[in-house]
Amino acid sequence: MIMKDYLYKLLHRYISLYVRPEDHLVEVDPANDIIIKQYPKHTVVRRNAPDAEESAAESSIPLEALSSRDVDFVLLNGTLHYDSDIQALLGDLRTHTSPSTRLVITYYSSLWRPWIMLASLLGLRKKQPENNWITHDDITNMLLICDYELVRSESRILLPIPIPLLSAFINRFLAPLPGIRHLNLVNIVIARPRFPAEADAPQPSVSVVVAARNEAGNIEEIINRTPQMGPDDELIFIEGGSSDNTWEMIGQMAEKYGSSRTILTGQQDGKGKGDAVRKGFGMASKDILMILDADMTVPPEDLPRFYEAIRTDKGEYINGSRLVYPMEKEAMRFFNIIGNKFFAAAFSFVLGQQFRDTLCGTKVLTKTNYEKLAYHRSYFGDFDPFGDFDLIFGAARMGLKIVEVPIRYRERKYGDTNISRWSHGVILLKMLVFAARRIKFI
Repeated sequence: MIMKDYLYKLLHRYISLYVRPEDHLVEVDPANDIIIKQYPKHTVVRRNAPDAEESAAESSIPLEALSSRDVDFVLLNGTLHYDSDIQALLGDLRTHTSPSTRLVITYYSSLWRPWIMLASLLGLRKKQPENNWITHDDITNMLLICDYELVRSESRILLPIPIPLLSAFINRFLAPLPGIRHLNLVNIVIARPRFPAEADAPQPSVSVVVAARNEAGNIEEIINRTPQMGPDDELIFIEGGSSDNTWEMIGQMAEKYGSSRTILTGQQDGKGKGDAVRKGFGMASKDILMILDADMTVPPEDLPRFYEAIRTDKGEYINGSRLVYPMEKEAMRFFNIIGNKFFAAAFSFVLGQQFRDTLCGTKVLTKTNYEKLAYHRSYFGDFDPFGDFDLIFGAARMGLKIVEVPIRYRERKYGDTNISRWSHGVILLKMLVFAARRIKFI
């Protein structure tokens, strides 16, 4: 009993990284109610659970009754080990959930099979009919054929026995490390259902947010070069702390071009690009939110690529990548390239999704997902002056599918960069450590 309670306590900690107290969690065929009872808004679905505890069976419903409910997460906690038809289970769940639902699957590593069987024989755990010992490749393949997409996978719990201090140290700091995590007991997978695009679905419109500081010479060109993507796009310029006439130029250009396209303007209340972007997103009224850097080192003409990626549901958080194609000679200095590659690898490890370029300023997500992200911003705090990682951390925690669009990085034609590679690099390191503590080493 002590071992089971400790194991489920750890599982709840890891699952709660994604499933928040206000989310509607559905658990299918739970063996007990240790996790599900932690969520006020929950539903137990019965399909064919083996020997479930009576407390977990209370208030359960059949899977067919789930379709009218607003489901945020579906938890399959060990369920795939004993289900007689995993493909049918995943297919049924997809029928009764929505595109925004996230599937959370936990399953034991096959390496632990002898020890789990021994623990059952010795009475250290309740015997369960684990007939299916599945690998990560099995899970990935099963999700694919059932029209799900793998978003994130991780492994946890190297020492499932509660030994004071030692277990906490090993499971928090050693278990997530490369080379060690393959020995862990539990695998956790986050997946999203895929649905075919509706042929008659309306084209979404875009709010393009431009944070401009000392960019007076680029404002008119941004307006002229930013293409229309949706039927009713808007450009939002947010100025902050300029020493040139950027604010005056924004006003002049908004008046000059206001009859041909929607242009909104504002001045940020705080400091940093992140503050400006948040103000712009707060003013935005369209379905899709985009960030375009005012230096136009990412050409505005590339924005339709981002639009198509999110419109066709290739991903839910679209990030630009400057490190695929050759860049113009003076676009990025050598140490900046090294720093970008380091932070891309580090954040990929911490966030559990692959990044080539975390520092590209062009990022795209839907307004609906941004509002959810902003609502839960307090989990990471409000200390990101760039705005990039505030969005990346939130998207990763929400289980959004992150996709990168490669772009050709250009030289700045007007003004000077607002980035200080060394001082801002220190800030990035601090954010990396903070994110690791909040996401990876928990």
